[in-house]
Amino acid sequence: MSVLKRAHTWEISDSENESTENKPASLSVKLDQDTNSVCVADKSSISPPGGSSAERTSEVKKPGRRKRRTREELKEDREKRREEKERRKEQKLQAQQKRKEAAERINLLKPENVIKSLTIHIHAVLLQDVGCDVLLKTLDGLSWRSRIEDQGIHNSIRWTRQALQQGEEEYENGAVEEDQVLMVISQNDFHDIVTSHNKNTNKLAPTGEVKEEAESLLQHLSEYFNRASGKVVTILVTGQHQRGGSRDEDDVDSHFYHLETEELLVHLQLYWNVAVHFLYGWEEVTDHVIAVTKALSKRPYKALCGDPELGFCMEGSWSGGVRVDRDGRGLAQVWTRQIQQLNRVSVPTAIAVTTAYPSASLLLQAYEELPSEEECHRLLADLTVGGGVKERRVGPDVSGRIHRLLTSQNPHLLLD
Repeated sequence: MSVLKRAHTWEISDSENESTENKPASLSVKLDQDTNSVCVADKSSISPPGGSSAERTSEVKKPGRRKRRTREELKEDREKRREEKERRKEQKLQAQQKRKEAAERINLLKPENVIKSLTIHIHAVLLQDVGCDVLLKTLDGLSWRSRIEDQGIHNSIRWTRQALQQGEEEYENGAVEEDQVLMVISQNDFHDIVTSHNKNTNKLAPTGEVKEEAESLLQHLSEYFNRASGKVVTILVTGQHQRGGSRDEDDVDSHFYHLETEELLVHLQLYWNVAVHFLYGWEEVTDHVIAVTKALSKRPYKALCGDPELGFCMEGSWSGGVRVDRDGRGLAQVWTRQIQQLNRVSVPTAIAVTTAYPSASLLLQAYEELPSEEECHRLLADLTVGGGVKERRVGPDVSGRIHRLLTSQNPHLLLD
């Protein structure tokens, strides 16, 4: 019996007359005898027999599973998270500590706390004056620290405080010496200074040099400035100096003494920056010491806050000034501000005046047209001021002050 053999593969291709360039990829149809299935494959994709199995077989890769991390990797990840958490916590604690230290430093620099760290050093020579008891009792009553010493310039009062900030130059025992120094002398001592200045100053030498011929307070003051630079000394002269002699001789001596005193004051102010205050007694000296102590207690806090150069200028729109354009816009508001600068003149009162007379020149013309001075004073008295619960007038007082402001020729005249 003859066996019928069938072809395993039929190749279906396009016409051979077409060019090879335009031929599409040939297809091959394979008939599997076992499964009786037909497979259609692209002939160009069939690998040559000599190729590897990876090249002969095209498989679709399935998405792989997520790689499971080892126990060491998990432990290392937990350690990193724990370290990051501790680092953030440490940074937060450091920031809180810095804020706390800054708040404590600011609180320490407040005047009420700085004044507790100030020490008032009183020279022992001042204890010979009976009036010094007034100062000592007052300081004890205020619970301020004071110290009697025999250092520095004679008859002096100086201040030291604890070092509150880094970079401050320490004087002794961690204290900072203030630059303010008071020198308390009597009228007789001041007369000796005047005499010593006239006798011991060499007119041919440079101004400011004093001969060391006599032991005087002026000599001590000169030596003190030579060894202590940057100090601000203020001389407080207490008591009254009585001088004898006839009236005519006393008048002549007084005249020359006055000239000598003026010469000494100018010399001290210009070359040594020393101010002289004449006081009646130790009560005023005590008030001066208290005022200087309070001012020194406010220094650190003001330096920390950084006061502006013009500390008296307040912030706000009312103090910012008025802008005037080239066309004159804003002049009416300037005129209102000028009236408002007077004492006890409110904004409604100033607006009432400037509404009736929009410029200063119009008000001056109205003054010139009136025949008498009394009518000029009362020109604005009957103007109605609005803005309140009840209507009121400008009044004769404000009217008279505005008239004096615009017409007076005396620069020292008090308007109020």
